[in-house]
Amino acid sequence: MARVPPPGSFIPDWHRCTESKEYFNKIIHKKKRKNFGLLESPVMPPHAAVDTVHYKIFISGKSGVGKTALAARLAGLNFPNVHHETTGIQTTVVYWPAKLIENGRVLFFRLQLWDCGESALRRFDHLLPSCKEQVDAVLFLFSFTDRTSFVDLLNQIPKWTESSHGCLAKVVVGTKFDLFMHCDVAEKDVRKFQETWRLPVLRSGGEVSDGLGDVAPILNCLAENLWHQDCVRAGAAIQHPQQESVTLL
Repeated sequence: MARVPPPGSFIPDWHRCTESKEYFNKIIHKKKRKNFGLLESPVMPPHAAVDTVHYKIFISGKSGVGKTALAARLAGLNFPNVHHETTGIQTTVVYWPAKLIENGRVLFFRLQLWDCGESALRRFDHLLPSCKEQVDAVLFLFSFTDRTSFVDLLNQIPKWTESSHGCLAKVVVGTKFDLFMHCDVAEKDVRKFQETWRLPVLRSGGEVSDGLGDVAPILNCLAENLWHQDCVRAGAAIQHPQQESVTLL
């Protein structure tokens, strides 16, 4: 069976390395992130051509936790300070380059983030199946200022661990981490959650900067988990025919 690389396959904080500038400059314009449409992509010169891997990611969480704001933050877009619930499905495209430690290969991750308002999901039965179709990962969100959203993770996560959804990458993000004066979720509860569910819990909050440091931990974690998931699938695909041939002989 093919060896599956463990988490840590990509160079950490590669966006800080000088050699990465050629790639990150393709997603930044005048010190701000470029906005890519559904049919747009970064264009590299022939000598630095890279493969692009495509993934669909659904953002799950209670109304008001900041799903739309997080998608905008990850894409480098502006978002309103006043909360307005998403009325239907909203998609956002994010490109993120990463470099493999093992062989130095550079990949562009194309992450299509799907966000849907909680009320719309309850009202229209066809929206959730559309969000789940061919999904590769789920971002589970809770707000550090709303304990009920943290407790609700216990209801959300089991719905995505059923065999019908196959192998999914799962990452948890706590939003509004900067509002520590209004924090309603203790760090000891987060640590206990991580120990129980064995899922990464990342933090987001504060003003959106022009740099990449505030989004790099989340995007790097997503890239790691999605790539690891693909390697597991590829290994299983290789193993299955081998087992069949032994049975036939």
